[in-house]
Amino acid sequence: MELRELRAFVAAVEEGGMSAAARRLHMSQPALSQTIGALERQLGLKLLTRSTTGVHPTEAGTALLGEARAVLARHEQALNAMTRYTQDGCVVLRLGIPLELPADLLGPPLERLATACPGTRVEARHLSTAAQAAALQAGELDAGLLRERPPGRQFDAMPVARENLGVLLATVRAAELAGPDGIHLDALDGLQWVGFPRSGSPAWYDELTAILRSHGLDLGPPAAEGQALIPEVKLAAVSAGRSFALAPPNWTQPLPATVTWSSLIGNPLVRRTWAVWPAHSRRRDVATFIAGFTEPDHS
Repeated sequence: MELRELRAFVAAVEEGGMSAAARRLHMSQPALSQTIGALERQLGLKLLTRSTTGVHPTEAGTALLGEARAVLARHEQALNAMTRYTQDGCVVLRLGIPLELPADLLGPPLERLATACPGTRVEARHLSTAAQAAALQAGELDAGLLRERPPGRQFDAMPVARENLGVLLATVRAAELAGPDGIHLDALDGLQWVGFPRSGSPAWYDELTAILRSHGLDLGPPAAEGQALIPEVKLAAVSAGRSFALAPPNWTQPLPATVTWSSLIGNPLVRRTWAVWPAHSRRRDVATFIAGFTEPDHS
């Protein structure tokens, strides 16, 4: 699920028609219809109904609308937070970031960059690890925050975040499984993992699924390609009580009363984030930005 698809869906609902939404987004109506159709296929849901009076959200579409607006607002806030540290001008630092990051991760490097390189403007793009690696390879990004370290010598990398993942469960199910110290991973047997497509981060996916399988969990069918694991997808699936999802303890998404986060005993699942940049880069602003990170505690 991509930001452009969410923008197209929100525009169609707010404008009440495909033609008006297409004009608002400066795209053709067929392209807009294809974008929303792709979103519906990814989710396996009908989001809009069309009539002589325009387009209207279905029940599922209404549920997604608020979440989509929140995702777009968070994206805009991230861009605004970065541009506050820069001045109009001259140099652009193109940065790839994943959908989820610790809330305080980017503050120190952006502060350092703003002080040392006030003429650099940060341009952030939300991309999967695989998409960031491809963009770095193509010279379309100057740095990225990836879930896995690229092999070879073409890129330099530095670990910048280490998160012990816990589990999101329906509150009733969590009450059954959780003890005073959390939940054993193998206690999730019989529940469906709300996973992400392997293509988004192959090495991290393989590491994660190997650990889940080693604890006897049946992962079920793989997630559809192109389906981003955005917060509303996790929460909607978990609320039904037959699934579990993974999230860090400081997950920024508010939880409804029907969903509870619990730690996993022994911290068997650790999500790492790496700052990655071209090894041949001699840009001072890139070096300054990277130097603003602190390597995570591995204890």
